[in-house]
Formats: sequence, C-alpha cells, structure tokens
Amino acid sequence: MSTTNNKQKWVATINQNFHALYFYILKNKKPIFLSIIGLGLMGVSFILLFLSGTFGTGYSDEELLSYENEEASTVYSEDQILIGKFFAENRTNVQFEDLPKHLINALVATEDARYFEHEGVDSRSVLRVLFKSIILGDKSSGGGSTITQQLAKNMYGRKDYGPFSMLFNKSNEIKIAQQIERLYSKEDILRMYLNTVPFGEDLFGIEAASERFFNKKVSDLKVEESAVLIGILKANTFYNPRLYPENAQKRRNVVMNQMVKYDLLSKIEYDSLKVLPLKLDYANIENEGISNYFLVHVKKKAKEIVEEYNKANSTDFDLEKDGLIIQTSLNAKLQYNALLAFQEHLSTMQKLLDKQYANGASKKQLERLVTSATQKFEQPKAKKSREYFTWEGIKVENLSVEDSIRKELSLLHAGFLAVNPNDGFIKAWVGGIDFRTHPYDQIMAKRQLASTFKPILYAAAMEKGMPPCKYLKNEIEEEDGWKPENYSKTSGGMYTLSASLVKSLNIPTVNLYQSIRFDRLEELWVKLGFSEELKDYPSTSLGTVDASIYELAIAYAAFANGGYKIQPRWIKSITTTDGKKIYEANHVESERVLSEETSILMSTILQKAINEGTGVALRSKYKVRLPIGGKTGTSQNYGDAWFASINPNLVMVTRVGASSNQIHFNSGVNGSGSKLALPITGLTLQETQKDKKLSKELFTYFPALPDYLSDAFDCEDFKEGTDVEMFFNKIFKKKTTEEKENRKAERKKRREERKKKRKAE
Repeated sequence: MSTTNNKQKWVATINQNFHALYFYILKNKKPIFLSIIGLGLMGVSFILLFLSGTFGTGYSDEELLSYENEEASTVYSEDQILIGKFFAENRTNVQFEDLPKHLINALVATEDARYFEHEGVDSRSVLRVLFKSIILGDKSSGGGSTITQQLAKNMYGRKDYGPFSMLFNKSNEIKIAQQIERLYSKEDILRMYLNTVPFGEDLFGIEAASERFFNKKVSDLKVEESAVLIGILKANTFYNPRLYPENAQKRRNVVMNQMVKYDLLSKIEYDSLKVLPLKLDYANIENEGISNYFLVHVKKKAKEIVEEYNKANSTDFDLEKDGLIIQTSLNAKLQYNALLAFQEHLSTMQKLLDKQYANGASKKQLERLVTSATQKFEQPKAKKSREYFTWEGIKVENLSVEDSIRKELSLLHAGFLAVNPNDGFIKAWVGGIDFRTHPYDQIMAKRQLASTFKPILYAAAMEKGMPPCKYLKNEIEEEDGWKPENYSKTSGGMYTLSASLVKSLNIPTVNLYQSIRFDRLEELWVKLGFSEELKDYPSTSLGTVDASIYELAIAYAAFANGGYKIQPRWIKSITTTDGKKIYEANHVESERVLSEETSILMSTILQKAINEGTGVALRSKYKVRLPIGGKTGTSQNYGDAWFASINPNLVMVTRVGASSNQIHFNSGVNGSGSKLALPITGLTLQETQKDKKLSKELFTYFPALPDYLSDAFDCEDFKEGTDVEMFFNKIFKKKTTEEKENRKAERKKRREERKKKRKAE
C-alpha cells in the first residue's frame, strides 16, 4: 500500500474513533467528565503520533547519508575571478569551517534558540504550532520548525495531501529531523542547512547569497552583513536588501537584537552596528557579469567536454548540478579594461551620432528607415512601457514601436576580441554593448572588412616572392565607371609595397591585386579560415568581402606567430569538487598557412603602420608604449570601423558600427577606423600598461629581423617617376663618388637606428 493510502487510512481511523466515542457518549448518557477524559486520551494519542512522525513518509539512513545538493558549476578567469555559473539551482556549497561564528550565532538566535539543546524537535514550538496553526488556524503563530526540520523541508520539499497537508508534512519533517540528528553532528546540520536554504532571486545557499548581495565569499562576511542574510530567510522578497533596503535594515537589527538577547552579541557592539547604513555590493553575474557573451561559448564547449568524458568513462556528471569547476583562459583585468573602454568611448560617440541624426538629411534618412521597418506593425504609434539601453543605464519609458525602432537603428554596436596567437586561448571577449538587451554576439557578426583585408592581399603577394621594396604605381585608369581613390585624394608617383600598406593607399593596392593571380589570393583566404566566398573583382582588394571579428583574429594571428593558423580555445581545465580533473587542455598542433618570412615581414610592416601610418594615434593620442602592430579599416560610407592589432603574445580586433550599415557617420572625422574603432583598443591598452605585471603577462617584444632580411626595407617609401623613368635616370645620370658614399652612409645609418630601436623596446 502507498504512503498516501497509509496516511488516508490513519486519518479515517482517527475520524471513526472520534465519531464512535461521540455517539457512544450521547447514546449512553455518560457523565460529561468521561467525555472529556475520552477526548483527552484521543488528543494525547494524536499528539504522540504526530510527534513521533507516524504520519511521515520517512527515508532510510542510507538515503539521508548519501543526500547531495545540486550545485552550480563555477567558471573562473585565468586570474581566479569568478565570472559565471551554470546551474539548475544557483548554489555553491561551503564547508562548516568557512562559516563565520557570527553567522552561526545570528542563525541560531533568530531561527532556533534551543538548537544545541534539542534532538531535532522543539516540543514547545511544535505544540504551539499544533494547537494555534493547525487546530485554530492561526497562521501568525509562526512555523515552529527547528533548523533541522527546516533542513528536512529544504531537502525533500513538501507535498499536497489536501486538507491534511500541514499535518502530514510537519509530521514527516519531524521524523526526518530526528533521523538527521542521529546521523549527523550539529555542525554538519548547520552546514547542510545553510547550503540548502533559499534566499530568493533563484539563489540557494549562503555562499550564493553572499556573492550576490555583498560580492564576497561567506567567510569574509561582517557581523551586520551576516545579519542581513539571515534576515532574508523570514521572507525572501520582503526583506530583499536590493528591492526593499529599509525592510532589510530593520530586519537586520532585529536579528542582531536576538543575538544580544541570547548573549551572542554584546550590547555595545549592537549599539554601534545598528546605526550603520545598509551597504550592498550587488553582483548579479548571471545578468550583469563582465563576460556573459564569452560564457555562452564556454557553456557550449563545457557541455561537449563533459558529455565526451561521460561517454568514455561511463560517468554521469551534469554541468548544471554537480558543481564542476571550470578554469577559462579569460583575463578578467584585460576584460574589465575593455569594458571601461566601451563605456568611455562609445558613450561619447553615441552622443555625436544622435546629434547627427537629429537634423537635416540624416534625420530624413533615419525616418525613411523607421517607416519601412514599421510597415508590418498594426499600431506602430501606440505607446506602452518599454525598456531600452543607454550608456547611463537601462531606462523605461512609454514608447511606440516607431520610437523603439528609431532608438535601435541609431545605436552603435561593437565587439572586441583578444586572443593569444600561440595557443589560441581567448584573453578577452566583449561581444556587445549589453548582453541582457542585445545578446547577439558582434564578434561572430560578418561585416565588410574594409582595409583590414589589405594585409591578406599583401601577404599573398609576398608569398610569391614580391619584396617589401617592390614599387607599386600610384595611378590607375578608370574601368567600367569605377576608379578608386586614396583617402588623401592624391595620386601619382610610386610607393613601395611596404609604404602602400602602412599608409593604406587604395590605388597601389588595386594595382597590386591586378598584378597577382586571383587563385593564389583565394587559396590563402581559404587557408586562413574565412568562410565567405571571395569574388574576383578589383574592389575586392579594398575589402568589400564580409568576415567576422572572430575570423579576422585567426587570420592576423598568423602574422604574429610565424605563420600558423590557430584554433581559438576557451577552457583550460574542468575539475570536480573533490579535485578530480576530467579535462585539461593540451598543446594543439597548428597548421602552417604562411611562410615564416612572410609572417616576419608582415608583422614588421604592421608595426610601421602603428608607428608612422594610419594607426599612429595609438602612440600619439593614447600614449600606448607596448610593442604593437596593427591595421585600421573603414568600410564604404563609414558603415563599419575596424582596428586589428598584433603582438607576438596577443592579437586584438575591434569593430564598431550600427546594426544597419545605412546608419553611419557622414565623414571620417568620426567614422573612420582610427576615430571610431582604434580608440577602444587604445583606451584598453592605456589602462592595461599601468599594470606592469599584467603588461608583462600579455605582451612581449617582436623578434629582431633575421640577418637575411636585414635589408628588406632598405628603400625609399616613395619615388616620383615610374620604373621606366627611374631606369633611364639611372643610365643617363652618373652619380658622383660623394653621392655614392652619402647613399651608403644613409643605408648604414637606417640599419643602426633600427637596431637601437629594437634594443630600446
């Protein structure tokens, strides 16, 4: 017979006995005192059955001893900062020695003053509940449960038995509490209770609550903070310190007063603590963490790893229930610096873009886009309460569909990715401006590469033997109505391959494209890992093809690491709570996609682009002293701005643009790669280089040019005439001995300057 049927039988028997006694007294007209005695005996029997847990289900000792809480898996950065959790229930278990004495005192004084005296059941409290709550229906009389009974409830929950639910559930908890007291020490019971108790906001256990409300481990709690958390237990929402700080502060003082009452806190301490303001350090890493875009990828990969391990080892680890410890490669300091850069730079640029679209032709263009986007809505002008993102915080206003779309269309988005080019480990991943309102990951979005494509073209040329000193014409004929222009609008003369890329010149780049075989460029494009098809058009050379930040970082890593294609990675290790390692990242062999020579030459050219080319603002404006090479990019009509940078230990890529490339700045004053994207990297590195230890961990010097390439850049960047003109000038113009000696001295001087510069770096 089932437990429920047994309980129903007990209830039926009690009812029958009461009715039988009642009718017997009426029929035989016994004296009233006999009736009282009979009813009293029945009541005593009922109380004894209740207190013994007769109405309870009960569990075996083995079940109680093997009970384990579901526990959240925790995710850490490489510098040991908690950055996320994966859970069915948000809980992190702690040991008794991690619990401060004042926390235990607050709990006992408030919830169960006779905890260390009883054996699981406080008879006085139970009798009060029995007569007031159950018999008289007075819900204000309190629960009457001991800490051990509450633990029993937290462990196994309560079930619905109709009108007798309170009777059966309370009796069940009494029975389990008595078993728990027999099987566990008082200290273990307190530990188990504090690891199971709910605190609201989907939080379970004291450690999760401490991290959420005070951003610290439970072992670091102060007396008044412990009192706040224990106070929450009376009513999770009403005493939530974030939602109702006044209620929480009053309840905190009640808890501390209870501690004074039972000599667990001195009156002097209480008087000084009760006047303190309520101070929270609220940290909801699930919604407002520093790396939520990154955690999406970590969770996906961690699930794959755990599933593979379970399959191979016949285990059943669960990522959301077994408290696994996931060590990632993310550097929390670098990540935080990037977030600060987003806030500082994009908040400023957003105001400038909003100002542009508030008037004139830009405003008309925006309104046309809004009208087009709202055609499918029945009542686009109807207003209701809606939330929207701003750099001052999430705001809520009465907005129409039109209003919301207008705000969204003119909003600047951005992504920032930093990866180690040697082992592929991700160091920073900022996938957008706000994960909660805009969860789409900009790092995986594909947009026009613009001039960040050019190094790939130049690398393809070098792979086929074209040297950095090869001169490219800075003139071009119009073809099919299309004629490229340099950003400076100048033309004429010839630039070296190196100078053409450093200055990001369009005309020499198109000429270079037309001088090499397309299939060689296409082959390198595919080898570097890009997924979009490359089309054989001259405009392709200027970056009209789409790619993601993620793909570009992989490609640029080959310029930084000697020519190898990396596979980005997120997770370094996964460990169980008892220290068993179920995964550890190993060395991964990389595929060579560029020759070492091309990689070295390209990294040198990209360094020049930072020191004297389109990326010079990194040095001049942001005062970044770290060894860096890089390339800016500005797509057609300033639709997207890019900045990709390299170091032998770190590749960083940034892109900024609105969701539609029809919304953009009207000029390069604000919309170019150097003005819109580079500053995010600049501000990130500006802050990073203040931390010498962090800088040393993340950055290293570029290796010196090997001897066989020492003269690779020994040429003038620009010359006035064409190759033919220069050829005849050399024939008919005889150089004097002095000119020859001066030329030789200049070359020697440049070589010495490069050597000094490398030593200084």
